[in-house]
Amino acid sequence: MRSIRAAAVGAVTMSLALAASACGGGSSTGGGSNDSPKTLTYWASNQGASIAVDKKVLQPELDKFEKQSGIEVKLEVVPWSDLLNRILTATTSGQGPDVLNIGNTWSASLQATGALLPWDAKNFTRIGGRDRFVDSALGSTGAEGKDPAAVPLYSMAYALYYNKEIFADAGITKPPATWDELIADGKKIKAKGKSPLGAEGSNLSENIHHVFVFAKQHGADFFTADGKADFTNDGVVTAVKQYVDLMAKDKVIPTGDAEYAQNQSVSDFAKGKQAMLLWQSAAANLKSQGMSDSSYGIAPVPVQSGTPGTGTQVNSMVAGINLAVFKNTDNLDGATKFVTFMTSDAEQKILNTAYSSIPPVRAAQQDPTFNSASNSVLKNALATSAAALPQVADESQFETTVGTAVKDLFADVAAGRAVTTDSVKAKLLKAQQQMPAK
Repeated sequence: MRSIRAAAVGAVTMSLALAASACGGGSSTGGGSNDSPKTLTYWASNQGASIAVDKKVLQPELDKFEKQSGIEVKLEVVPWSDLLNRILTATTSGQGPDVLNIGNTWSASLQATGALLPWDAKNFTRIGGRDRFVDSALGSTGAEGKDPAAVPLYSMAYALYYNKEIFADAGITKPPATWDELIADGKKIKAKGKSPLGAEGSNLSENIHHVFVFAKQHGADFFTADGKADFTNDGVVTAVKQYVDLMAKDKVIPTGDAEYAQNQSVSDFAKGKQAMLLWQSAAANLKSQGMSDSSYGIAPVPVQSGTPGTGTQVNSMVAGINLAVFKNTDNLDGATKFVTFMTSDAEQKILNTAYSSIPPVRAAQQDPTFNSASNSVLKNALATSAAALPQVADESQFETTVGTAVKDLFADVAAGRAVTTDSVKAKLLKAQQQMPAK
């Protein structure tokens, strides 16, 4: 969402290691067993507006699973700020949960540790078959040519959310389709005393997601075809500068957002403090904060020109959450039953409705529940104009190093320091030098 090989894991603090080792799960054999058939531990990622919201959504479903299977699921909702480090520690200590959520962009990196159960043909058969899942979701489950490290649970795409009242007050009649239009609209919105656009400048994953899209729109990639880091090519530098310039030059993102890292921009939008939000499947989050569906619109993320599509018209990364099983679980059969339950058509409808995400299971995605106008924008993006982040072993370290570079650039803007092409390139070069040598 940061290489997970031994050298990188050494950077994880002892306190995180102790926290992970206390979480249960894990067979002493290292190869999985059924020594504890009546319990499972589950680390869920924080998908709702708060951890309390997630527990309210998930616990009734876990109780339902226990009633059906006789297996008690011990739930822990882990904040995104802690999740990757917790998982990294668990992969080396062997003491983690039985089942866990992973950001789909981490799939190849976590796959490289060998700690996760591979979803080969046999394991997919146990949960109903690989063809139950849509292709775009399966594309972010691990390195190409290898058995997936996880199965899709929630699918998401980025969209532009806009406040209808603020737009009307500023005389704006339709959402911007290009970045130039967004900047022009931002000036009208600022003239009315409102903030145009929110961002999470200190959130490394959000930074990566956005600069990845900008890079695609400039025909650039962060890695070469053979998997080598290539962070300083002209297209990437231009892309990163364009994103940071939304705050530095164009002034549509307030400088205070340089410190945001915990969904504060979503709260600002929900409270009517800003006119636009670039976010993944935000409807449930906004509703939980008191924003009515009728008060905002949803549109595709802007492109450089024209309309969204493939190639340089990409306007979202393939976002989502995958469900993984630690290979050394001491309830292998129960973990498989749990994955079957969570990816069943019925649960997919319940969970993805709760989180306003899109089911990656074909049958559930076709349910009328997911045919709303807002969902059609997200489904269309996933089907036609979204691209998967690089499925390479070093992807997680890429998110850390480049995400931090963008965070530092936003901090420079907030501190009044100039952001130039040279300064962007220097920070990206530093990030590239931190990547494992090939």
